[in-house]
Amino acid sequence: MTIEMLYSKIHRATVTDANLNYVGSITIDEELLEASKMRVGQKVEILNINNGERFSTYIILGERGKRDICLNGAAARKVHKGDKVIIVAYATYDEKELQSYKPRVVLLNDDNNIDDVVESI
Repeated sequence: MTIEMLYSKIHRATVTDANLNYVGSITIDEELLEASKMRVGQKVEILNINNGERFSTYIILGERGKRDICLNGAAARKVHKGDKVIIVAYATYDEKELQSYKPRVVLLNDDNNIDDVVESI
């Protein structure tokens, strides 16, 4: 049996831009990707704290150190610059993998700088 579980999340990221005229995706700063162990092209769920929207997209690489969180294409209609979002990735684990299961949570401040990285829910 396998179970889909939280793999990683970036918590309370501030949207820095919403670009309607771009191929759909979410641009995430390279340092934030590394801290979260998320990957370019990975499917993620976006939870908008401000308006309750929940939607899926995929990750594209943002410039290291710029702290960009930009929703592109159709997803740009579901956020506004300055909104707080949670970026969630899931993975499928088998029973053996779950014995050492530790999801990664990256906590951000209002400027998208990392406040803490924890391995628990």
